[in-house]
Amino acid sequence: MGRIPPGPPETGRVRRNRDADWNDWPVADYLAENYRRLHPCDIGVIHHHAAVYRRFAPGALSRTVELGAGPNLYPLMLAAAASRGVDALEPSAASVRYLCGQLAHGVDDSWRPFYALCRSLAPGLPADSAEALRRVRVVRGTADDLVPGTYDLASMNFVAESVTEDFGEFTALCDAFVHAVRPGGTLLAAFMERMPSYRIGTGPVWPACPVDEAALRAVFTPRTTGLRIVGLAKDRTLPEYGDTGVLLLTAERPAA
Repeated sequence: MGRIPPGPPETGRVRRNRDADWNDWPVADYLAENYRRLHPCDIGVIHHHAAVYRRFAPGALSRTVELGAGPNLYPLMLAAAASRGVDALEPSAASVRYLCGQLAHGVDDSWRPFYALCRSLAPGLPADSAEALRRVRVVRGTADDLVPGTYDLASMNFVAESVTEDFGEFTALCDAFVHAVRPGGTLLAAFMERMPSYRIGTGPVWPACPVDEAALRAVFTPRTTGLRIVGLAKDRTLPEYGDTGVLLLTAERPAA
């Protein structure tokens, strides 16, 4: 998740996705700062997302995608409640290594409370997280590799706003996300609200595009139907990261 501290003041140069070395994404620091325990923010996201997956019977979705999966496992766990196959699309070599290790050797103990909550809210999940994650296929790639109309559902958590300072590029990433699903397909996303560019630990500054509800509506209203956006309050159990909360989005790609 993108709950991370702001970087230094603006330099005047707008940085795009290609300007960051995502292969060097600091997975260990990221997990330590965000996912080694279950925070109220995570609980809110999981409740929201589980309600979407409960619309579908177990196995009703042929294939879904997690765009920019990173090392966050709980969106993949939740998808297994309804999907027969889940593509975790991720450009970072470091994150791909982490995901493949978790799938091959079992999840870190810190993920167990996350899975317990997912399963309590999505009864279609199996008793064991390893069985749920067997439906996941890790795919090294970017939004440019998405084939339009491939998936029944697309999920994206703390990605488009966390990889570029360019609102045009943010919009293009969201457009690729929308078109990844078939006409009538479901879209499910979470965004950090008004998050500036940021550091993880003592590493480099990563580009981010601060967005609010009005920005999301401007991007998604002409591209979707049934758009719904709800907010989560800033999680005060976390350090001060520069964001003002979380925005949760559901929508559908218009039917042909």
